[in-house]
Amino acid sequence: MHKGQASRTALGVALRRATHQVYDASPLVLNDPIAVPLLGNRYTKVLADSEEDLYEESSRMMRAWLVARSRFAEDHLARAVGDGVRQYVLLGAGLDTFGFRNPHPRLEVYEVDHPATQSWKKELAEASGVVIPESLHFVAVDFETQKLSERLEEAGLDANVPTVFAMLGVVMYLTADAFGETLKYIADFPGKSGVIFDYAVPRDMLPADEIDARDELASRVESIGEPFRLFFSPYEVKDVLGAFESIQDVDDEELNRLYFAGRTDQLNLKGRSGHMIAAFRGSSSVT
Repeated sequence: MHKGQASRTALGVALRRATHQVYDASPLVLNDPIAVPLLGNRYTKVLADSEEDLYEESSRMMRAWLVARSRFAEDHLARAVGDGVRQYVLLGAGLDTFGFRNPHPRLEVYEVDHPATQSWKKELAEASGVVIPESLHFVAVDFETQKLSERLEEAGLDANVPTVFAMLGVVMYLTADAFGETLKYIADFPGKSGVIFDYAVPRDMLPADEIDARDELASRVESIGEPFRLFFSPYEVKDVLGAFESIQDVDDEELNRLYFAGRTDQLNLKGRSGHMIAAFRGSSSVT
């Protein structure tokens, strides 16, 4: 990301979540009544224009992936809250709307992102009349100069309380060292804490018919200053999660079964090789 600028990939994700609310068939995979209002008048035309390529294959699969990713995280979070989790930290939150529509009365939500991205999000919320609840805490972190744990502590996060962390659309942009340090920090939280994230397999593990799409996406995000850096095989990702006792690794076929079976529209993950991880310390929340 260019220094001082809000994330442009965050806008693309938000537009696809909003498109799902407007154009896809019911029942929605991700029911998000804030997705469209948050974008406000500023992006009304962009959202309307998205109808033109709504069911073009790459657009459909990307939209399916993004809503399934959020739904997977929120499903596991709900189970974790039932197990006693009281804090949820979204790393690289972008324009995620969960904090605005948090259905769990005792859950505190901490959104971590670059200061420029958070300022933009607050401006959008104010302009569109989206209310920021007391349970939502914005934690602006400049990772070049500030330490994540210190900024979260300053914002009120209690390291002695079971906590779930989510990194949605984040891991591929990290270095291996940064990802390892983040997992080490999360693993120090008490039992029943966990982490939810998505990851992508290396290019040489992709099916032949997915390589061109990956190359195109990689080129596009690199051109806007947000290049892909980190990939894992399913075996490698388990190695880095050694501190977590319960690990669920879900691929596109399982996500299709969970969220897209029997739909009346064409929304599905066919041709996407992304994985979702839910890893917990001494918790049954991955079952």
